[in-house]
Amino acid sequence: QVQLVESGGGLVQAGGSLRLSCAASGRTYAMGWFRQAPGKERDFVATITWTHGSTYYADSVKGRLTISRDNAKNTVYLQMNSVKPEDTAVYYCAAGSSFGFVVRSYTYWGQGTQVTVSS
Repeated sequence: QVQLVESGGGLVQAGGSLRLSCAASGRTYAMGWFRQAPGKERDFVATITWTHGSTYYADSVKGRLTISRDNAKNTVYLQMNSVKPEDTAVYYCAAGSSFGFVVRSYTYWGQGTQVTVSS
């Protein structure tokens, strides 16, 4: 069992920056960030592997959002730059045994953190 705790969400103006953190109680193969806007499905944002730091991003966030990890702290980050109103969503951290970009690739989920981007 892996517990995940997200933090760092909040209100930010369009064009601004925000950094989300996800502290994990244990280690799996990969960690991911997903987001869910009201009335929409949970969408993939980015993923990273613990061992090699390999990353993969959704096209909509490439060049603006960056996923990283701190192995010593068992923590994964999502640096959000040049944010847009369409980035508004609840952001979820996830842990899984495969390097995937769909919800079913991940076994453990955090409680989510709200990010709101004002225009």
